[in-house]
Amino acid sequence: MSSLFRSERASAGILLGAAVLGLLLANLATGPALLDIKAFHFGFPSIGLDLSVGHWISDGLLALFFFVVAVDLKHELVRGDLNSVSKALVPAIAAVGGVIVPAGVYLLVTAGTRYSSGWPVPTATDIAFALGVLAVFGSALPGRIRVFLLALAVLDDLIAILIIAVFFTHGSNLLFLALGVVAVIATFAAGKLLGRRTGAAGVAVVVMITVLAVVTWYLVYRSGVHATIAAVAVGLVLPLGPARKAVHALEPFTNGIVLPVFAFAAAAVVVPSVGLGELRPVFWAIVIALPVGKLIGITLAGGIASRIFRNPDPARRSQTLSMVEIVTVAMLGGIGFTVSLLMNELAFKQSEEIVDEGTLAVLLGSGISIVIAAVLVSMLKRAHQRRVR
Repeated sequence: MSSLFRSERASAGILLGAAVLGLLLANLATGPALLDIKAFHFGFPSIGLDLSVGHWISDGLLALFFFVVAVDLKHELVRGDLNSVSKALVPAIAAVGGVIVPAGVYLLVTAGTRYSSGWPVPTATDIAFALGVLAVFGSALPGRIRVFLLALAVLDDLIAILIIAVFFTHGSNLLFLALGVVAVIATFAAGKLLGRRTGAAGVAVVVMITVLAVVTWYLVYRSGVHATIAAVAVGLVLPLGPARKAVHALEPFTNGIVLPVFAFAAAAVVVPSVGLGELRPVFWAIVIALPVGKLIGITLAGGIASRIFRNPDPARRSQTLSMVEIVTVAMLGGIGFTVSLLMNELAFKQSEEIVDEGTLAVLLGSGISIVIAAVLVSMLKRAHQRRVR
């Protein structure tokens, strides 16, 4: 069963199925009960933890996903496809283009309205979903396409993490924040001990790191910074070897439970019974910015960068993407899904109606990107197969 949840194809399918199920149940007779469960509060009020089920999922459970993202990011920067400036430059420029243009499209569509705070929503790319679509429809494609998409998506997630940390932090409690930093430093020190301990001593260190990670999450949550940033910090400070082992152990859980549960809960919104003309500008801005903004931004930035910084070594020219391949990756980049849904909740948390329209827009915009990307990847696969025959 764990091998199923490690599969990029299966993970993408489960994620999509969970979102569709959440949207469907929210709009049937089960809808009111489901929304009541999502809004139900429980926790530990005496220590400042009294969250709704929905927030336990987005602030707590989703932290495990961000831990995995942070460890993957560190791996790529230290040992992987981003471990040198020359390797990281083109996907980094493409990722920046894939953030700036969708944000600009969003702001253009919502100009003159009170919805400008939602500009981060269409800037995200869902790594798991994008790689899943590529795996399903393009299994025979050259590895350079997956490498570029992975590098692009990882850097995109780094930008998303920075956006969450900078733009969605309100009323910070400096004491809790300082204590959170101390907890991160303690986690780093405990991580250093891990490589020198085996047997029972090693298990004790793992338990200590787990406790410190939970404490870090709590302190960061109480500080006013979004709690998932704690998971990112822990993932970045732990030694890469043990952290990768932890990710390997967590992967079936994050792919099979964490992300589907979040997608289910986030997509559980009631479709507004209004005409298309009555939908707010935020809906249209996200629907347009995800597929169109990402396509234009990544294609232009990535295409220009790949030509300017083309590797002079003829032996490595085969690793340079063609414009058709860059366009295909750009379309895959328009699959915002998980992180876009989180951004939507953070940007519009003061208005449930706008969150609902934003959620529907993320699902529709990502859906458009999935369909077009699947067609492009399939066409690219057929063209590649004809060339190699």
